[in-house]
Amino acid sequence: MYCYQCEQTDRSSAQPGCASTKGNCGKDANTSDLQDLLVYALKGIAQYSRRARDLGAPNNGSGGFMLYGMFTTLTNVNFNAARFTILLHEAAKVRDKTKADYEATARAKGKIPEVLSGPAAWQPAADINGLLAQAQGVGITAGIETVGADVVGLRALIVYGLKGVCAYAHHAHVLGHESDEVYTGIEQALDFLAAESTDINALLDQALGLGHLNLKVLKLLDTANTSNFGAQQPTSVRVTPLKGKAILVSGHDLGDLYALLEQTKDKGINIYTHGEVLPAHAYPKLKAYAHLVGNYGGAWQDQQKDFADFPGPILMTSNCIIEPQPIYRQRIFTTGPVGWPGVRHLENNDFSMLIQAAQALPGFKEDATAKSITIGFGSDAVLGLADKVVQAVKTGAIRHFFLIGGCDGAAPGRNYYTDFAEQAPKDTVVLTLGCNKYRFNQHDFGDIDGIPRLLDIGQCNDTYSALKIATALADAFNCDVNDLPLTLVVSWFEQKAAAVLLSLLALDIKNIRLGPTLPAFLTPNLINVLVDKFGLQQIGDARGDIEAALLRNTA
Repeated sequence: MYCYQCEQTDRSSAQPGCASTKGNCGKDANTSDLQDLLVYALKGIAQYSRRARDLGAPNNGSGGFMLYGMFTTLTNVNFNAARFTILLHEAAKVRDKTKADYEATARAKGKIPEVLSGPAAWQPAADINGLLAQAQGVGITAGIETVGADVVGLRALIVYGLKGVCAYAHHAHVLGHESDEVYTGIEQALDFLAAESTDINALLDQALGLGHLNLKVLKLLDTANTSNFGAQQPTSVRVTPLKGKAILVSGHDLGDLYALLEQTKDKGINIYTHGEVLPAHAYPKLKAYAHLVGNYGGAWQDQQKDFADFPGPILMTSNCIIEPQPIYRQRIFTTGPVGWPGVRHLENNDFSMLIQAAQALPGFKEDATAKSITIGFGSDAVLGLADKVVQAVKTGAIRHFFLIGGCDGAAPGRNYYTDFAEQAPKDTVVLTLGCNKYRFNQHDFGDIDGIPRLLDIGQCNDTYSALKIATALADAFNCDVNDLPLTLVVSWFEQKAAAVLLSLLALDIKNIRLGPTLPAFLTPNLINVLVDKFGLQQIGDARGDIEAALLRNTA
């Protein structure tokens, strides 16, 4: 295996990357290699589906398969090699059907079908050993000896950004929202990758094009969430448990949570969120369920302790799973694209087995001391305060906004985000977006003239809300977003973060601070391009970074 797609990348050698029998995320070499091969197979589907769409015969079914397939290859999603052998053979069937449809359409229109090569002509080996042999030639650094590290790094940026785009699009898709424009963009990007371009400018343009595509996907996801569950509302959420039977839901999928709430509403079981599902409590349709009683634990990297301590079963939806420990392995269930060898996987939103486990397990024996946090400051809520916020800025009551966004991890140095939030001056407002909020969201930040100093916008799936807020403030002050008293401090971890970064760059947002480390797939030359063009900076010392941001604001 060779993988450097996430912030967990092994940096102990001169060439960063996980290249042993198991990556730092816990993924074994077979699974990693099969994932590389699946991405290759999905390019083959896209080669035909893009051409069929150009002829006026789109196949959104193959598009949905591509979303799901790409999602399974993200960091901390699916670790089950057996699942990937199945997906690879499914991919070949989808590709063959797409090919047949394309060729039939071309002939019907009096055109000669193209004879395509590369991924379009790939045929899966009969067994896992054969598939692993095929994977050796299609890894993320394939061709580096010929084309060089900069080209390979840009290709990797596109692949990883596209994984994030597909993950967000899948979240919208399972809530009943899809878009021809989005499928077109994904097909085009995979087809572009299949052509193995070596043109640096074309690769850069493609990467920024993905950023624009992700903006459309994020808007689609925002619409999917709000149309299904209502607009987020400021909400007090209990973060200590109540007596009773209990189920813990982690991951990202609000649709899975909704289905579980429906199936448990008369069962006497309390439902708790964990990690990225925290915003569920702010959506009117979800928080209307009285047995959605609170949030338990912290961010995804705390799950091994949180899950071990939780006295009921756990449902892991979509992504962010890490190796289940023996103490809870028999009471964790997966659903959707997520998977772990030996862990029971639930299909078709049938949670009867999960519910039976909750009824059999003890649950919490007593109520804990009540404690709560406030969430739900999505775009509707914040823009409802827009006049008050603008006035506070004009009077100097609010000097600056810091958006601390992104994923989180357990690596040393992550205390930077805690220090940054807690050291932000009392005349500044901290907006938070993503799992790193668990570093500081129980801190009392107070308020400025009734405006909370900590505004929890949501998780990474709610990025579009943050962009709407920034754009609206810029409009209110009749300026560009880069001219606002606003600093973006982003903790990146995996491929959704890569997609969001590309969107910010596509919007030409400058002076983003990124950390705690820069992506290993970005070569020094590529980093210099991002620094020169966008002012991208790696995080440093929290106090120094705050002072620099405030100084730039007054310059």
